[in-house]
Amino acid sequence: MKTLRDILYNAGIRAVHGNTDISVNAPAIDSRSVGPGDAFIAVKGVHTDGHQYIDKAIAQGAAAIICETMPEVLLDTVTYVQVENSALASGIIAGNFYDNPSHKLQLVGVTGTNGKTTIATILFRLFSQLGYHCGLLSTVQNQIGDTVIPSTHTTPDPISLNALLARMVEEGCLYAFMEVSSHAIHQQRVAGLKFAGGIFSNITHDHLDYHKTFDEYIRVKKSFFDNLPATAFALTNLDDKRGMVMLQNTKARKATYSLRTLADFKGKILENNLTGLIMQVGDTEVHFRLIGEFNAYNLLAVYGAAVLLGQDKATVLRALSNIQGAEGRFEYIVSAHDQIIAIVDYAHTPDALKNVLATIKNLRKGHEQVITVVGCGGDRDTAKRPVMAAVATDNSDRVIFTSDNPRSEDPEAIIREMEAGVPVHLKKRVISITDRREAIKTAVTLAGKEDIILVAGKGHEKYQEIKGVKHPFDDKEVLEEVMRLLDK
Repeated sequence: MKTLRDILYNAGIRAVHGNTDISVNAPAIDSRSVGPGDAFIAVKGVHTDGHQYIDKAIAQGAAAIICETMPEVLLDTVTYVQVENSALASGIIAGNFYDNPSHKLQLVGVTGTNGKTTIATILFRLFSQLGYHCGLLSTVQNQIGDTVIPSTHTTPDPISLNALLARMVEEGCLYAFMEVSSHAIHQQRVAGLKFAGGIFSNITHDHLDYHKTFDEYIRVKKSFFDNLPATAFALTNLDDKRGMVMLQNTKARKATYSLRTLADFKGKILENNLTGLIMQVGDTEVHFRLIGEFNAYNLLAVYGAAVLLGQDKATVLRALSNIQGAEGRFEYIVSAHDQIIAIVDYAHTPDALKNVLATIKNLRKGHEQVITVVGCGGDRDTAKRPVMAAVATDNSDRVIFTSDNPRSEDPEAIIREMEAGVPVHLKKRVISITDRREAIKTAVTLAGKEDIILVAGKGHEKYQEIKGVKHPFDDKEVLEEVMRLLDK
């Protein structure tokens, strides 16, 4: 148990009312989880303001309140601490409470629009294969060694995050690899963490429902690298036109990777087919099990990071040649009779969808038709809906628009917004089926021998969120079931 004084170190204190030498059971940012002796941090969130729940936290036994604005009435039985920024303070306080676990292992953060999950997951698998005990924090799952911990956010809240990192340290992890989302950076969820390195994958239009402008989205991503210490490395994709922008103001050691130009870690695709990639990495030719140009970039990022972390180049490439990608990232199955290739991918941005369809195009022999099943999430960036539709219809023979996670929105209204992006001359390629299971079944029905089906948008997700309820739904499972049912 820590004292309030201990956990407030470096938290940006402006004023204190009460005794800071009291013991604190645990910090909390959700008033519903506050218990006797806890310190409640009132954070101003996107949808709610924690300051509104100060009285509730006190009623539940909070011994201390950390806030940006002091309440009008201050109780003598509670210590109140005013800070400059409670979101920032929550990360620092969480770190202090858990003895700053990020200082006790090598923590690498991966940010960018696409590729975060794959890069973080492959790094985790690589270092595990190299004999290290590691931790993983990703969209798909959190993991400590062989123990899987379900994931609810790309980047957890700062208290959950530091608790997880502390558990990793306690269980002997030497490395941890984590996705760092733009939301997490903006909301200060990674505040106070010490990173050994940061990786930038790429940036395309996404999350504009949250960030409002593309420039702001770029600024937020860049701030992650701005805050890296001089002891860290900053590895960027030189082929992304904003790759070097990310590193403009960083104090970290700069490094680059590229398929197209000279870089610290240079790769070249020699072959790309359903058996994997053959690449020239530096002076070495390597066969990888992953497929597609986008995975060539992911592999280069992983290779570069591993070398920057002090690993032997040849050993890294040998290990990487046997590693598979993350769940729901270009996962494919082949039907028993008609040899239909069905691909499940998390592609939920126009750029990611374009990349996957470009990879499929490169894998085609020429006679197959490509059938794409795609939807767009509700309560998210609406501007990308017609763009996603245009990308799908431009690069497929048949397209089925369907529900993704409609959340609170009407799925038919989302589909209508997608349909607006289809050029008149391509409308005959499109069918709209709201029910996702029926959409997948229709795609399989339409598919002939050796055709290719892409089911995009949900990837690893095992649910479909409709009106606040998460219903069990697994794209890959549905595909396998329908293929058996239709004897394909």
